[in-house]
Amino acid sequence: MNKPRILVIEDDSAITNLIRTTLEMQDYQYHTAQTGAVGLMEATSYNADVIILDLGLPDMDGVEIIQKIRGWSAVPIIVVSARSEDNDKVEALDTGADDYLTKPFSIDELLARLRAALRRRQLDDASLAPQKSVYQNGRLSIDYSAGCAYMDNKEIHLTPIEYRLLCVLAKNTGRVLTHNYILKEVWGNSFSDDASSLRVFMATLRKKIEQNSAEPKYIQTHIGVGYRMIRQ
Repeated sequence: MNKPRILVIEDDSAITNLIRTTLEMQDYQYHTAQTGAVGLMEATSYNADVIILDLGLPDMDGVEIIQKIRGWSAVPIIVVSARSEDNDKVEALDTGADDYLTKPFSIDELLARLRAALRRRQLDDASLAPQKSVYQNGRLSIDYSAGCAYMDNKEIHLTPIEYRLLCVLAKNTGRVLTHNYILKEVWGNSFSDDASSLRVFMATLRKKIEQNSAEPKYIQTHIGVGYRMIRQ
C-alpha cells in the first residue's frame, strides 16, 4: 500500500517542524516549501494526496495559491492559518480549499482533518470509475437514480429543496461548504444571498435525518462559515 504523500507549504519553521514530526510518526511521505512559488512548483511535480497550506506566505497570499492549483487540480487543500476571522475562512473555502484550521491547533485535530481529506481523495479517485447511483453513509443512503433518500432503509419524505440540499452535502462529504456555495448549488443562478433561509431548510432537513437534531451527527455546523457532511 502506497504511503500518503503530503505537501506542506508553510514559512514558519516551528510549525513546519511540528507538522513534519507528526507526518513522520504517521509514516506519511512529505515535501515542504517555505514560499508560494516553491510550493506551486512542488504542487505540479510531487503529485501530493493532500496539501497543507498557510495563507500568510512571504511572497504571495495563500488564496492566490489555491486559485492557481484549482485551475488544474482537485487535490484536497487544508488551510492552516493564524487568520481566524470568518471572512478569511469563507474566502479560502469559496476559492477552493477543503478545510480550514486556525493556529494554534492540536495535532489530533490536524490528523483527523488529514484522514478526512485522504478519504475524500480516495472517493474522488473511485468516482473516475462508473459512478455509483447509491450513496451510503452509516444509516443514511441516497438513491440518486430514484431521487429518494432513506434512513435505516425507510424512505425519508423530503421536499425538493431538502433533497437537493442533502445531495450537495453528500457529494462533498468531509468538505466544509460555505453558505454561498450551498445556496448557488441548490438554488442556482436565482439564489439570493440569504443564509437565514438556508438555516431554516437545514433545520428541517436535520429533523428528518438526525436522531437528535440538537446534537447532529451527520451535518456539522461551522458557525459563520457553512456546513459539512460527516462520514459515519
